[in-house]
Amino acid sequence: MPDPEHPVPSPAWNSGPGLAFGGDYNPEQWPADVRLEDPSLMKEAGVNLLSVGIFSWALLEPREGEYDFAWLDEVLDNLTGAGIRVALATATAAPPAWLVRKHPEVLPVTAEGTVLERGSRRHYSPSSAVYRRYAAGITRKLAERYKDHPSLALWHVDNELGCHVSEFYGPEDAAAFRRWLERRYGSIETLNEAWGTAFWSQHYASFEEIIPPGAAPTTLNPTHLLDFQRFSSWALLDYYRSLLQVIREVTPDVPATTNLMVSSGTKSMDYFDWANDLDVIANDHYLAAADPERHIELAFSADLTRGIAGGEPWILMEHSTSAVNWQPRNRPKMPGEMIRNSLAHVARGADAVMFFQWRQSFAGAEKFHSAMVPHGGRETRVWREVLELGAALRSLGPVRGTRVQSRVAIVFDYEAWWASELDSHPSEDVRYLDLLRALHRSLYFRGITVDFVHPSAPLDGYGLVLVCTLYNVTDASAGAIALAAEAGATVLVTYFSGIVDENDHIRLGGYPGAFRELLGISVEEFHPLLAGESVKLNDGGTGSVWSEHVHLAGAEALNTFTEFPLEGVPSLTRRAVGQGAAYYLATFPDRDGIERLVDRLLAESAIEPVADADFGVELTRRRAADGSSFVFAINHSGADASVRRVAGTELLSGAPFTGTVSAGRVAVIAEQ
Repeated sequence: MPDPEHPVPSPAWNSGPGLAFGGDYNPEQWPADVRLEDPSLMKEAGVNLLSVGIFSWALLEPREGEYDFAWLDEVLDNLTGAGIRVALATATAAPPAWLVRKHPEVLPVTAEGTVLERGSRRHYSPSSAVYRRYAAGITRKLAERYKDHPSLALWHVDNELGCHVSEFYGPEDAAAFRRWLERRYGSIETLNEAWGTAFWSQHYASFEEIIPPGAAPTTLNPTHLLDFQRFSSWALLDYYRSLLQVIREVTPDVPATTNLMVSSGTKSMDYFDWANDLDVIANDHYLAAADPERHIELAFSADLTRGIAGGEPWILMEHSTSAVNWQPRNRPKMPGEMIRNSLAHVARGADAVMFFQWRQSFAGAEKFHSAMVPHGGRETRVWREVLELGAALRSLGPVRGTRVQSRVAIVFDYEAWWASELDSHPSEDVRYLDLLRALHRSLYFRGITVDFVHPSAPLDGYGLVLVCTLYNVTDASAGAIALAAEAGATVLVTYFSGIVDENDHIRLGGYPGAFRELLGISVEEFHPLLAGESVKLNDGGTGSVWSEHVHLAGAEALNTFTEFPLEGVPSLTRRAVGQGAAYYLATFPDRDGIERLVDRLLAESAIEPVADADFGVELTRRRAADGSSFVFAINHSGADASVRRVAGTELLSGAPFTGTVSAGRVAVIAEQ
């Protein structure tokens, strides 16, 4: 989100007739004749935005203080001639060999004390003062040289910060951690209280005694672990800010971002905390090829990205045209899947579709990673689909700048994800995303789009608020959730929520501490289930993972457990609250149970889907400020499907929408 102290202009990265389209461009990998051919191919495909120079430091500065910008000058001039804008990278994502040889102290150190050597990428610590100095130097050189270049639309700061290594344990990291703790707590006495160091003789006499939580004989202090995770996310963000400061000094009017890695598999960075430092949110997303419901995970990640963006349009900075190179078995995308993937991101808020990368490498670690121009060149299915996607994005100009609107919020907190999965908890099977994703999946199949919101965000306007495994929560956030119910929302809180405060201290008096009064219940004891074990419920369903001894204290029981030792104990409760209601779920229902629960919650909230469609069709709506709206109907099935209650012009074809979406295809309807 833009910093009010450093306002930036309207997004130049998205100034073409349609949506932005392109990818990572690595011309340094190719000879001059190929580089000269690229702009014409890009124009054929409809490319209008490229990330350039991400891993080019060793060629831009082959020896310390000696620079070679001639090749980059030529590339940017050629792109300008083709009408293509550039997200120019700071080139800092992998330090050159000469830097590491001279300053091996910049290398990252693991919790076990292993130094991670060069020969790969991302081989530096964000807390290294030496690395920061050199990284700021090359960033300043680039900014000063290209500040007035007509191709420059956006700064791409570093690359995938936190990828591969997200926690650092070297001497400078330890010193930075101590400084961070001192700023957070002010005094060592306050830290001792927050960390509960009276346990196991962990009391500290000064901040200098504290080290990162590395390899240890047994379970580490959980608040120490939680704070180190907070610090690690902050350290990467602080490094980003150090480069951003240079960019702001030289090019104050050029927006800047870095590519996040928002997905259901990336938990190391608190991206809600990062959002205010990015002028536009940019995300990289890759499918798990072995997941038969990978398109639903894509929807989840795109919704979460939009939540981090505060509902603003965002950039899909990287995804793949087909196979990747880093999974155990790298299957290609099926025919039509790449276009469906791309437009699914657009449906959920992206105003730019970009890939890694423009040309498929012929050497190096990612030579089997697909690209827009594959090894086989233009006579390939992938290239034909790239052309088709480019044409589709040009036709979607009316969608640009519109917003996805939803009446359903999922409260999402990276800190709760971290804290709920630390050691020494009642069950390792309680995983933060599992129940949350099950509820999102159910809403997905109903054509109901979800907003992900941070616990501190306002909940005004939401009819349904889902609070899943929010293990640690502040008093203020718990109060805001209660106020949403008072104001008329239907609120669902699930097991293992509200258990501790922000310091990971138990809220005494009965679980779920922070939400007891709102829910009208008290939990006496947890009964986590063994692996593969299930419990029967009185509605005929079953629960897994979790059960607990719930006492009613103002709520009514809607479902109960039916077996010893919890026979007759509530498994689902409801309490009327002000103008709304608060539900509590004390187990993980089977799939039918999830569907019954979601039906009940939607009926109480009076929330209806975007439209009505046959099974396998993903439905989303984007709205413009003037009231116009666009329905995306994405048919993931192998048969033609009907979409009902939608009428208007289908933008991809320009024809009136007939109500049918062909197998594996996408329709985007400008509603009448």
